[in-house]
Amino acid sequence: MNTIGGFFKVTLFGESHGPAIGAVVDGVPAGTLIDMDAIQNEMDRRAPGRAAYATARKEPDIPEILGGVKDGLATGAPIACLIRNKDARPQDYRSAFRPGHADWTAFVKYGGLESRSGGGRFSGRLTAGLVFAGAIAKACLAEKGVEIYGRIKAVAGEHDDIDLCLKDMEAYEELKRIAAKPFPAADEKEAVFLNAIAAAQKANDSVGGVIEAVCFGVPEGTGEPFFASVESNAAAMLFSIPAVKGVEFGRGFAIAAMRGSEANDPLIITEDGIATSMNNNGGVLGGIANGMPIIVRAAIKPTPSIAMPQQTVDPVTGAETTLSMEGRHDPCIAPRAAPVVEAGMAIVLLDLMMEGGLF
Repeated sequence: MNTIGGFFKVTLFGESHGPAIGAVVDGVPAGTLIDMDAIQNEMDRRAPGRAAYATARKEPDIPEILGGVKDGLATGAPIACLIRNKDARPQDYRSAFRPGHADWTAFVKYGGLESRSGGGRFSGRLTAGLVFAGAIAKACLAEKGVEIYGRIKAVAGEHDDIDLCLKDMEAYEELKRIAAKPFPAADEKEAVFLNAIAAAQKANDSVGGVIEAVCFGVPEGTGEPFFASVESNAAAMLFSIPAVKGVEFGRGFAIAAMRGSEANDPLIITEDGIATSMNNNGGVLGGIANGMPIIVRAAIKPTPSIAMPQQTVDPVTGAETTLSMEGRHDPCIAPRAAPVVEAGMAIVLLDLMMEGGLF
């Protein structure tokens, strides 16, 4: 499927080394301000070729609006966006399956008709359209006081010490500052993360990381039980982002090692009503937002495109071979994934709020 959402729908199209990629966003309320400067800022955060730790592929990622916007406002019709590929090099790719990529599974599913250059339809390049849609969703959510901030929580097994489940307001304010940095990591870990990425790049290898995003101001009651819960819908979205191999909320997998007396979030009375004194469950109970910040993490696997020789199979000859993936690749995808995770959460939350009559 190429479309996600029920009330706020996003369709992605295009291929990594084709003429263009893009998105169609349906469900944007008429009259919504479409701020192209704000959207471009989000696009630039994700775009390649901006730093030494990113791929050298140079793409301006300037969205062209084909419809759905008039005089800077949404018309209520689907908003179609085209993002032209300016630096595509399909000739850089051989016929052999690339280990860790979707080349093999796509070949099995589509019988060799799929575009394989740079991952084709399965490339992280397609997330540019997701960020475009997410920027619009963020603008809609901001009208209701909902804000989303993401950062690099870990790289190559090195984690920062910020624990947002403690509901430390100073940490929340620090997160907002970190998210605005070109390399969105805690100051004390920035050099550690960058050194780990540089070391992997020097060794013709790659490393993975973890992105943590926090969603503030989500109305309590957002989400439905079971199959349209905040967690199930968010997980479906985040697992749709290429390279994401794990998703957790609040304490996540660590909560399995806790006792109930530790994991439960005590309920308290505040000036604004009922709240919790901790946030181990990440702002969601029974799949429904409880008004606390929603905390989510996405595990990003090491970039599979590496120059180190790897064993594979060539579908043309049917023989085993080795492959070194030369060319332009991110030694770590995590730095560019933060705005994508934010965008994905914005799309999901707006859709759920619309479904629940909260928007």
